[in-house]
Amino acid sequence: MTTQAEPEDRAALIGRLRAAHRMRAGSGTIGPTDRTSPRQATGPKAFDFASLPRAKTLSMQHAAMETVGLSNPFFRVHDGAPGPEPVISGAPRISFSSYNYLGLNGHPKVAAAAKDAIDRYGVSAMASRVVGGERPYHRALEERLAAHYGTEDAVVMVSGHATNVTTVGTLLDQDDLILMDQLSHNSIAEGAKLSRAHRLVFPHNDYDWLEERLTQIRGRHRHVLIAVEGLYSMDGDSPDLARLIEIKRRHDAWLMVDEAHGMGVLGPTGRGVAEAQGIDPQSVEIWMGTLSKTLAGCGGYISGSRALIDILKFSAPGFVFSVGISAPVAAAALAALEVMEAEPERVERLQANGRRLLASAREAGLDTGLSQGSAVTPAIIGDSIKAIAVSHFLLQKGVSVLPITHPAVPERQARLRFFLTSEHNAAQIDEAVGRTVESCGEVDRLVAELTGQQADLTGT
Repeated sequence: MTTQAEPEDRAALIGRLRAAHRMRAGSGTIGPTDRTSPRQATGPKAFDFASLPRAKTLSMQHAAMETVGLSNPFFRVHDGAPGPEPVISGAPRISFSSYNYLGLNGHPKVAAAAKDAIDRYGVSAMASRVVGGERPYHRALEERLAAHYGTEDAVVMVSGHATNVTTVGTLLDQDDLILMDQLSHNSIAEGAKLSRAHRLVFPHNDYDWLEERLTQIRGRHRHVLIAVEGLYSMDGDSPDLARLIEIKRRHDAWLMVDEAHGMGVLGPTGRGVAEAQGIDPQSVEIWMGTLSKTLAGCGGYISGSRALIDILKFSAPGFVFSVGISAPVAAAALAALEVMEAEPERVERLQANGRRLLASAREAGLDTGLSQGSAVTPAIIGDSIKAIAVSHFLLQKGVSVLPITHPAVPERQARLRFFLTSEHNAAQIDEAVGRTVESCGEVDRLVAELTGQQADLTGT
């Protein structure tokens, strides 16, 4: 594998950056410079999606990357089951871009369960469970999830994102209030919009702010929902669950914890943030999670009281009017849950890997933000183009780590996001950190050279 950019590649990249500067100097941007609106030029074109502002923004972003010679870091083709070193874009890479936290996607027991379910029930449920009926795997998985959280019942849906949207949208209305941590997942925000409830976003993990605001306005609303994540997917930290429970009890609110990234990751046996912090899970009204990460499937679930689950099964549009989860996916997720509970050493390996990456990255001088060293650790780079450039150089060095850029995060908080699994080893982790430091240095040198070229071009 190449350890640094070849001189020819480096010179070519500098040339493209200089060309990009000339384009900026002439047009104020990189990419298309025609500012005439389609409506002015050709009349109404409601059917032309290319004329929409979002399409123009994407076109300009693509043009910018092409101009400076950066490959698109998204939608890369992966060959084979996700593991520590899959084939990506035609070559083996050390990958930190998979949610396969416990290495259960492709596990023999998980694969066998899915294959058996296909032979018995086919590949699709073919209808909603309300009208098309259920398969044995549906209830078996839900009962196992309820037992996992120590709740009365659970319901499984076909999409993790839709699970949050339809749950929040069903439980709240215009007389209610939802308070979301500012780092909560988009699906919570979309559910809040759907519900028409009053919405407030509170500063990340700022419980004093939350307490003060609830004291001021709780009496104006019928129901109140506080929504947080058990493990925040952008920053890799967790909330203070005990403090949140105290606040929600004092103000007669519901607490919803999104465990999409906490299931299988937090706690000695992977039971999530409640186990990690020694909290009775029954103190939380709504547990949410996904099947697409630790459980090697696709879909989402809600675990809670029997009354809550009944409401969702008969009222939530995302369940009632959507096809049921397929038997092979349910069987695979059930098998993955069983393997996770039978092999806690997988959780131990994952947590050890998380600690190693965090310690190594910090020692190397990388900004890891709020990460607590579990399955998610960011390396905060700065601006979006730099993050994309570092990701590009890393791929050339045999390491796949995707950038997270504006608007998913604030512009000066663009980052690489490392996802650890139990199957990574120490050498892979150390190599990834070293290559990241190398790539950051290379990009910084290129930027410095470009700055000098800009001064020459402008005469300053």
